[in-house]
Amino acid sequence: MARKVWIEVALNGSWGRAQQPNVPVTVEEIIADGVACIEAGAAILHLHAVDPVTGKQNDDPDIYAAIMNGIRARTDGIVYPTMPIHLYPGWTDRYQSADELGRRGLLEWAVVDPGSLNFNAYDFNTKQLRGKGVVYANTDAEIRRGMLLAAQYKFHPEYACFEPGFVRLGAAMHRAYPDAPMPVYSFRFAEGMTLGLPPEEWALDTYIRLLAMEAPGAPWMAGSMGGDITPLIPAIVARGGGVRTGLEDAPMGSNVTNVDLVKECVRAIRDAGGEPATGVDVREELKGRR
Repeated sequence: MARKVWIEVALNGSWGRAQQPNVPVTVEEIIADGVACIEAGAAILHLHAVDPVTGKQNDDPDIYAAIMNGIRARTDGIVYPTMPIHLYPGWTDRYQSADELGRRGLLEWAVVDPGSLNFNAYDFNTKQLRGKGVVYANTDAEIRRGMLLAAQYKFHPEYACFEPGFVRLGAAMHRAYPDAPMPVYSFRFAEGMTLGLPPEEWALDTYIRLLAMEAPGAPWMAGSMGGDITPLIPAIVARGGGVRTGLEDAPMGSNVTNVDLVKECVRAIRDAGGEPATGVDVREELKGRR
């Protein structure tokens, strides 16, 4: 029997249509796009709630709830929100929206990123920076807050592992908060940014070996920021991982859609001897794993 391979789609990111013309923005667009991606073979959807007027991220839990409920009413997919990189006026912490969604019983997964780093756009052909970078910071207190909420509401933390050290800290945090469900380690390679490692087999094997040392048996997936994860899919399937795709990670100005990207991943997974998993498959695989 072919192994069931997870496909996660990062539907939009914080990009507006000026940067990524085919991203869904409104609640209705995100629901429709998410449903189409699940029907095309994805099992997991990651999304950013966006103000359609300004194009800026808006982490209002009511917006997330409308999107998540809309997709779940029509599919068996796992749907989970991002977290803000800053505090909104009147907010007490960056997990305020996650806390409210957890209280409503809506979180199966949520972002808990175990580390901080510099984001710099980079041209790998010329080896030159493209503009100024930003710092993505997650303090120790914030990471612990996320793990406490995971333990309280029993959602799986998805760790975006932008650097290898995120694997080590993430595993240590899970040992410190053993009541939290099993984290999912999302290895983030990069082609259009200076962070982390490039999407090559040696880099994948580095992450896998490190994960085996720190959190043996933990589930993982891999994606490429600003690039294309497809060439690495045969190695991902052979080594037991899942695949992350979507317009959040695609090169800016892409003319493809999220459904196009899912279909491309499905073809590559089947060519490698796998079969795309459903949301039910993912839940069953995670059941009881701690």
